[in-house]
Amino acid sequence: MNVHSRKIIHVDMDAFYASVEQRDNPELRGKPVAVGGSRERGVVAAASYEARKFGVRSAMPSVTAKRQCPDLIFVKPRFEVYKTVSQQIRDIFAEHTPIIEPLSLDEAYLDVTANLQGIPLARDIALAIRAKIKEVTGLNASAGISYNKFLAKLASDHRKPNGQYVITPAMGPAFVESLPVGKFHGIGPATSAKMNSLGLHTGLDMRNQTLEFMQANFGKAGAYYYWISRGVDDREVRANRTRKSVGAENTFANDLTEFEAMAAELRPLIDKVWRHCEDKGSRGRTVTLKVKFNDFEIVTRSQSLSNSVGSSSELERVARGLLERLMPAQKAIRLLGISLSALEAEAVSTGPQMSLKL
Repeated sequence: MNVHSRKIIHVDMDAFYASVEQRDNPELRGKPVAVGGSRERGVVAAASYEARKFGVRSAMPSVTAKRQCPDLIFVKPRFEVYKTVSQQIRDIFAEHTPIIEPLSLDEAYLDVTANLQGIPLARDIALAIRAKIKEVTGLNASAGISYNKFLAKLASDHRKPNGQYVITPAMGPAFVESLPVGKFHGIGPATSAKMNSLGLHTGLDMRNQTLEFMQANFGKAGAYYYWISRGVDDREVRANRTRKSVGAENTFANDLTEFEAMAAELRPLIDKVWRHCEDKGSRGRTVTLKVKFNDFEIVTRSQSLSNSVGSSSELERVARGLLERLMPAQKAIRLLGISLSALEAEAVSTGPQMSLKL
């Protein structure tokens, strides 16, 4: 099949956790809400659009969020509720296609090239899905429609919140041209900074490079960047997609040398990894610490446990232990990362629906 004839929708719920809380508690509507812990070392899991106007965003330390938005209301996460709503949304997707690739509780790719209801236009399928989600859950969803996954995800960002956007094959390459490299999904702050240092600021800058140049500077990912800068992404929407590992990392504004400062920086990363495990009902046995020094040397340290990590505090204990092994640091550290691998479905999960959560 010609990849340009594919019809792919990326559906992304708008401020999902926060919107569920505002739906269920009318007193929170129209107010800045953060789902997460307000304690000193807490982290924001999700922020309402009212909170985002103040710069509050997910993975931000709660103390920073409160400083930026003094009226911020913290709400404790209710993952069981989010999972239930997520399953309702997943069931709506399944009315249109069996080819569903969940990315998290609140977003997924759908391949609707051959859809179950015989609706000719993908944009009309997206409209129907969003209307049904609103009817069943009371929540807003945004959607992006295109001929590949990369562009569909870009498109869903384009009309947020509560909108949708189509990027046609004729529009694809031009749409990518003017996009800053930092807006490309899969290009984080560190890679974006490296690209900028090489004179690559936009999709067009990337497109002007050879495949050899991109691979020499960015390794295996270089080929992916080379093709998406041309609007080309042949990845299929994979139903029942399973992740082998989940991780998070952060590059610091200032290099660190003290153990406690590094341990404090690990905490939001551990929260983020554990939140994903909670979202997906998965657990892992192998903890890996990634360290990048100020001269860009990277080292990793791993520990495999006999049983799966059972809590965020256990994950933190193992991570701190791995970090202690590197102390005293020979050089200042500019980045820390933590990942959990050997993932498997949680033993107490309720059958196959957990692996299909959206």
